[in-house]
Amino acid sequence: MLHKFLLSFLLIIICQSSLIAQEEYNFSRFKDESFNFIKQPAKWDSNDWLKLGLISAGTFLIIQTADQPIRNEVLKDRNYFKSFPIEAGRIWGEIYTTTLFAGAFGMYGIIANDNSTKKVGFEIVQAAIYSGAITQLLKVSFGRARPYTNEGTKSFYPFSFSNDFNALPSGHTTLAFSLSTVLSKNAKSDFLKIISYIPAVLTAVSRVYQDKHWASDVFLGAAIGYFVGSWVVNQHEEKESSVQTFAIYPLTIKIKL
Repeated sequence: MLHKFLLSFLLIIICQSSLIAQEEYNFSRFKDESFNFIKQPAKWDSNDWLKLGLISAGTFLIIQTADQPIRNEVLKDRNYFKSFPIEAGRIWGEIYTTTLFAGAFGMYGIIANDNSTKKVGFEIVQAAIYSGAITQLLKVSFGRARPYTNEGTKSFYPFSFSNDFNALPSGHTTLAFSLSTVLSKNAKSDFLKIISYIPAVLTAVSRVYQDKHWASDVFLGAAIGYFVGSWVVNQHEEKESSVQTFAIYPLTIKIKL
């Protein structure tokens, strides 16, 4: 799985290379914001730690009570294994889908000279890399057996690099929710904000239905993708808001003078 992550990282960087020379959205900004992201836990308040605690407790509770019953139910009917919704969900969580969206937004932003569209492409890349790094670290650290190995819900092989023991959290679900979150938060209408999450939900369902992950794997993956995607978009909105306020304030003073 590590080599897949490194390849994914390379693909995302390549597809965004056209943004390097563009005004704000460049590697220098990416580097600075990456350091800020790494330092975030040191700045967390009680609400942030509470969220982490709830996500951890929720994952543990699902492992203990729901993972096996859910798997037993989905294995009863395999008629939809390659159906359109299930396959569409899987595809939404693939690295090439994230790469395609990032490249499309980036290129359109450059061609149309639309800074807001370039920002979306940049945020898709950031969210994918940050959330992907967290997910890969946890996968290797936990070393959880995938359901199809039939080793049960509580079989862990810490620091395993085998794909059969990289279940927790779900990488596809992480990417799917990081992508959907960036798209949703940049959407202008409530309708678009809601439907942006439909393919991500299908990704979570498909990973469980195709027996690649337990329900707790996709729960944790979805949480990582959502919160990382939210952090990426929110920090840019805060910076833009502060710049606009700074620009307006001197103008107001001038008028008064």
